[in-house]
Amino acid sequence: MKKGMFITVEGPEGAGKTTIIDMLASNLAEEGYQVLQTREPGGIEIAEQIRSVILDKNNTKMDPRTEALLYAAARRQHLVEKVKPAIDKGSIVLCDRFIDSSLAYQGYARGLGIDEVYSINSFAIEGMMPELTLYFDIQPEAGLERINQHKGREVNRLDLEKLDFHLKVREGYMKLMELYPERIYKVDASKPLEEVYQQAESKLKELI
Repeated sequence: MKKGMFITVEGPEGAGKTTIIDMLASNLAEEGYQVLQTREPGGIEIAEQIRSVILDKNNTKMDPRTEALLYAAARRQHLVEKVKPAIDKGSIVLCDRFIDSSLAYQGYARGLGIDEVYSINSFAIEGMMPELTLYFDIQPEAGLERINQHKGREVNRLDLEKLDFHLKVREGYMKLMELYPERIYKVDASKPLEEVYQQAESKLKELI
């Protein structure tokens, strides 16, 4: 049986990741690929419970290290319970966020340190990294404006952070692209939806 693939999608708030993942998953399935679409934190019951704690708008006292550890815990459970079994069965797994989110948000924007947060997650993922990461890049001001316009979208604790935090998140992703140029591919998410999709699909098709 052919081994599956692990593809992750990253980006700041309001980058439009979820819409593109839906389109990619649908397209791949129509072409006959076995596809699993999932998200972090969440994707399975235990990780969704952890997600509700992390993103609860009332949990404003959460310590940055607590936040980083909770993300890593949710990631571990999701990986062993859902992602790895699917890959072993030959599926292409499209995951909305993975370790790079922790490195950009907690490591860089929260100031915990990229290496320190990577260390926490290294224990959780045991070397399991994606073959490709599609990074959807957008100016934080534009991403937050999209969120404000999209009334049906979940508004969580991270959306309520000040602009400076979101600017740092984007800076963190820029650092990660420098560290992992062979894995992280930048998609200009400020373009019209169809253009953004074409950028992402073209790179994905190169891999598969």
